[in-house]
Amino acid sequence: MFNRAVSCDLFWDSLAGEAVDSSQRWVLVAMQKYGPELVMVLWRILGNEQDVCDAYQTTFLRLAHLDTWRKPRHLKAYLFRTANNIAITMLRRRAVESRVLSGMEHHAGTAEATEIDFDTQHLADSLRRCIAELPEHLRSVVTLRDLGELPYKEVARIMGISTGTARVYRCKAVQLLAAWMNKKDE
Repeated sequence: MFNRAVSCDLFWDSLAGEAVDSSQRWVLVAMQKYGPELVMVLWRILGNEQDVCDAYQTTFLRLAHLDTWRKPRHLKAYLFRTANNIAITMLRRRAVESRVLSGMEHHAGTAEATEIDFDTQHLADSLRRCIAELPEHLRSVVTLRDLGELPYKEVARIMGISTGTARVYRCKAVQLLAAWMNKKDE
């Protein structure tokens, strides 16, 4: 990067030196004198070659287009302060863009999650209403087995039935619930 800046300065100096007004030659001299050091500082701040080139160019454009058209009293201080301000502005813009994009991604993810949560909640509510409509013996098996997460052996003991009967009741309950839920979706 350092070598590129030097070669760019020399190239610029050789081509533009003749085209530049003599009152502005000090800008080219400043580029040649402080350019490599300025590139190194910008590289440390920005860490991105394209941003460094943009900040470097903007710094010297501001210098060349000063209102006074005169060389600043403390040229090096002016250059480095201007370059520093430009680099900080670029970093701030990048941070804002990053926050906006991550906020948009988060919002999109939240919207999808909310939609999925709403659909899941609606489905769970419909299922609970259907379970409440089951005959008592089927409702008890589903409640103990699926909602209470008890094994069939415990469900059978609590209800006073055999384990096989508990399985049959649950199978009938699931078939009825599936039929009712499909009917509600239509």
